[in-house]
Amino acid sequence: MASEALPPPCVAPRVRPVTLEDLDQVAALELESFSNPFARDALASELQRSWARVLGVDAPPHGIVAFVDLWLVADEVHVINVATAARHRRRGHARALLQAVLDMARVRRCASVLLEVRPSNRAAIALYERFGFAVIATRPRYYDDGEDALVMTAKVR
Repeated sequence: MASEALPPPCVAPRVRPVTLEDLDQVAALELESFSNPFARDALASELQRSWARVLGVDAPPHGIVAFVDLWLVADEVHVINVATAARHRRRGHARALLQAVLDMARVRRCASVLLEVRPSNRAAIALYERFGFAVIATRPRYYDDGEDALVMTAKVR
């Protein structure tokens, strides 16, 4: 199987808030990344909610190549989704997003960050563990295909 050619080099990526102008790219990442993706309208609603934040990795000239959707709930940050375009994986984009989430949680004086992940997503689990996340529970048959979810949390220092 031939490997897919890497996209051309880009300007150093940066994490920034996603705007309405970015929604088509974020919706495309949802479709590419998840078996049950959020609709574009649902993503647009996330941008309007006072408790929600959507951050993206902007990698010119490619645009938004990764994003995280999160909710601020009391003294906790709940990560709803993290996705990186397949052609841009293994370049530190998810790492940059997680660092931004943890930095935001510190600034807001949150106690922890919580997320769910498929046990089969070993790459994501390894990344989360590098950031200090640990499994605290399992949600049986959480995903639409019946796979469980591991609930992971990291204390914010």
